[in-house]
Amino acid sequence: MGVPVREAGSPGGRPGSLLLDEQLCFALYAAQRAVTAAYRPLLEELGLTYPQYLVMLVLWERGETTVKELTGSLRLDYGTVSPLLKRLETAGLLRRERSARDERTVLVAPTGRGEALRERAESVPEALLAATGVDGDEVARLREELWRLADRAEGAAARGR
Repeated sequence: MGVPVREAGSPGGRPGSLLLDEQLCFALYAAQRAVTAAYRPLLEELGLTYPQYLVMLVLWERGETTVKELTGSLRLDYGTVSPLLKRLETAGLLRRERSARDERTVLVAPTGRGEALRERAESVPEALLAATGVDGDEVARLREELWRLADRAEGAAARGR
Protein backbone atom coordinates (compact mmCIF):
# COMPACT_ATOMS: atom_id res chain seq x y z
CA MET A 1 0.00 0.00 0.00
CA GLY A 2 1.36 3.43 -0.88
CA VAL A 3 1.28 5.14 2.50
CA PRO A 4 3.53 8.21 2.41
CA VAL A 5 6.46 8.08 4.77
CA ARG A 6 7.90 11.37 5.93
CA GLU A 7 11.64 11.75 5.80
CA ALA A 8 13.44 12.33 9.07
CA GLY A 9 13.45 16.02 9.87
CA SER A 10 10.58 16.89 7.51
CA PRO A 11 7.81 19.06 8.90
CA GLY A 12 5.00 17.14 10.59
CA GLY A 13 2.29 18.97 8.70
CA ARG A 14 0.49 22.23 9.19
CA PRO A 15 -1.35 22.81 12.45
CA GLY A 16 -5.05 22.49 11.73
CA SER A 17 -4.49 20.68 8.44
CA LEU A 18 -7.36 18.57 7.21
CA LEU A 19 -5.20 16.50 4.86
CA LEU A 20 -5.77 12.82 5.61
CA ASP A 21 -2.08 11.86 5.52
CA GLU A 22 -1.29 14.58 8.07
CA GLN A 23 -3.72 13.23 10.68
CA LEU A 24 -2.14 11.51 13.69
CA CYS A 25 -5.31 9.47 14.18
CA PHE A 26 -5.11 8.10 10.63
CA ALA A 27 -1.43 7.15 10.93
CA LEU A 28 -2.21 5.32 14.19
CA TYR A 29 -5.24 3.62 12.62
CA ALA A 30 -3.27 2.49 9.57
CA ALA A 31 -0.39 1.23 11.72
CA GLN A 32 -2.75 -0.66 14.05
CA ARG A 33 -4.50 -2.36 11.14
CA ALA A 34 -1.20 -3.28 9.48
CA VAL A 35 0.32 -4.68 12.68
CA THR A 36 -2.82 -6.68 13.43
CA ALA A 37 -2.73 -8.08 9.88
CA ALA A 38 0.94 -9.06 10.37
CA TYR A 39 -0.04 -10.92 13.54
CA ARG A 40 -2.89 -12.79 11.82
CA PRO A 41 -0.92 -15.69 10.24
CA LEU A 42 1.15 -16.13 13.41
CA LEU A 43 -1.95 -16.32 15.59
CA GLU A 44 -3.90 -18.53 13.20
CA GLU A 45 -1.32 -21.23 13.95
CA LEU A 46 -2.35 -20.92 17.61
CA GLY A 47 -6.06 -20.85 16.83
CA LEU A 48 -6.40 -17.34 18.24
CA THR A 49 -7.64 -14.00 16.99
CA TYR A 50 -5.65 -10.90 17.94
CA PRO A 51 -8.09 -9.86 20.73
CA GLN A 52 -8.06 -13.43 22.10
CA TYR A 53 -4.25 -13.33 22.06
CA LEU A 54 -4.33 -10.16 24.17
CA VAL A 55 -6.60 -11.86 26.72
CA MET A 56 -4.27 -14.85 26.90
CA LEU A 57 -1.22 -12.57 27.31
CA VAL A 58 -2.80 -11.07 30.43
CA LEU A 59 -3.67 -14.51 31.82
CA TRP A 60 -0.20 -15.93 31.09
CA GLU A 61 1.33 -12.93 32.83
CA ARG A 62 -0.95 -12.84 35.87
CA GLY A 63 -2.61 -16.21 36.20
CA GLU A 64 -6.03 -16.06 37.79
CA THR A 65 -7.51 -12.57 37.65
CA THR A 66 -10.92 -10.94 37.84
CA VAL A 67 -12.86 -9.91 34.76
CA LYS A 68 -12.72 -6.34 36.06
CA GLU A 69 -8.91 -6.42 36.29
CA LEU A 70 -8.74 -8.03 32.84
CA THR A 71 -10.90 -5.33 31.23
CA GLY A 72 -8.78 -2.65 32.91
CA SER A 73 -5.53 -4.21 31.69
CA LEU A 74 -6.84 -4.46 28.14
CA ARG A 75 -8.47 -1.01 28.26
CA LEU A 76 -11.68 -2.57 26.96
CA ASP A 77 -15.21 -2.60 28.31
CA TYR A 78 -17.00 -5.64 29.69
CA GLY A 79 -19.27 -5.91 26.65
CA THR A 80 -16.22 -6.35 24.41
CA VAL A 81 -14.32 -8.75 26.68
CA SER A 82 -17.24 -11.01 27.64
CA PRO A 83 -17.68 -12.63 24.19
CA LEU A 84 -13.91 -13.13 23.94
CA LEU A 85 -13.92 -14.95 27.27
CA LYS A 86 -16.86 -17.09 26.20
CA ARG A 87 -15.10 -18.18 22.99
CA LEU A 88 -11.83 -18.89 24.82
CA GLU A 89 -13.72 -20.88 27.45
CA THR A 90 -15.52 -22.88 24.73
CA ALA A 91 -12.10 -23.58 23.17
CA GLY A 92 -10.93 -24.93 26.53
CA LEU A 93 -8.23 -22.28 27.01
CA LEU A 94 -9.62 -20.60 30.12
CA ARG A 95 -12.14 -21.10 32.87
CA ARG A 96 -14.52 -18.61 34.44
CA GLU A 97 -16.05 -18.99 37.87
CA ARG A 98 -17.65 -16.84 40.51
CA SER A 99 -15.48 -15.93 43.47
CA ALA A 100 -16.31 -17.81 46.67
CA ARG A 101 -15.64 -14.59 48.63
CA ASP A 102 -17.83 -12.32 46.47
CA GLU A 103 -20.38 -13.79 44.07
CA ARG A 104 -20.41 -10.55 42.06
CA THR A 105 -16.78 -11.13 41.09
CA VAL A 106 -15.94 -13.44 38.20
CA LEU A 107 -12.49 -15.01 38.20
CA VAL A 108 -10.75 -16.01 34.98
CA ALA A 109 -7.73 -18.31 34.71
CA PRO A 110 -5.97 -20.25 31.96
CA THR A 111 -6.66 -23.98 31.86
CA GLY A 112 -3.91 -26.56 31.42
CA ARG A 113 -4.55 -26.38 27.68
CA GLY A 114 -4.32 -22.58 27.84
CA GLU A 115 -1.01 -22.78 29.71
CA ALA A 116 0.32 -25.30 27.15
CA LEU A 117 -0.50 -22.83 24.37
CA ARG A 118 1.80 -20.31 26.02
CA GLU A 119 4.84 -22.34 25.02
CA ARG A 120 3.83 -22.22 21.36
CA ALA A 121 3.02 -18.49 21.63
CA GLU A 122 6.51 -17.61 22.86
CA SER A 123 7.72 -17.47 19.26
CA VAL A 124 5.11 -14.89 18.20
CA PRO A 125 6.84 -11.64 19.31
CA GLU A 126 10.13 -12.55 17.65
CA ALA A 127 8.38 -13.78 14.51
CA LEU A 128 6.48 -10.48 14.26
CA LEU A 129 9.73 -8.51 14.52
CA ALA A 130 11.28 -10.67 11.81
CA ALA A 131 8.21 -10.30 9.57
CA THR A 132 8.11 -6.50 9.93
CA GLY A 133 11.86 -5.87 9.97
CA VAL A 134 11.57 -3.81 13.15
CA ASP A 135 14.37 -4.30 15.67
CA GLY A 136 14.07 -4.49 19.45
CA ASP A 137 15.36 -0.96 20.07
CA GLU A 138 12.87 0.53 17.62
CA VAL A 139 10.03 -1.44 19.22
CA ALA A 140 11.01 -0.17 22.67
CA ARG A 141 11.13 3.44 21.44
CA LEU A 142 7.80 3.18 19.60
CA ARG A 143 6.11 1.47 22.54
CA GLU A 144 7.31 4.18 24.95
CA GLU A 145 6.11 6.97 22.65
CA LEU A 146 2.74 5.29 22.09
CA TRP A 147 2.14 4.77 25.82
CA ARG A 148 3.02 8.43 26.41
CA LEU A 149 0.54 9.43 23.68
CA ALA A 150 -2.13 7.11 25.12
CA ASP A 151 -1.74 8.69 28.55
CA ARG A 152 -2.00 12.20 27.11
CA ALA A 153 -5.03 11.31 24.99
CA GLU A 154 -6.78 9.69 27.96
CA GLY A 155 -6.14 12.84 29.96
CA ALA A 156 -7.55 14.99 27.17
CA ALA A 157 -10.60 12.73 26.87
CA ALA A 158 -11.20 12.91 30.62
CA ARG A 159 -10.97 16.72 30.56
CA GLY A 160 -13.45 16.83 27.67
CA ARG A 161 -16.16 14.97 29.56
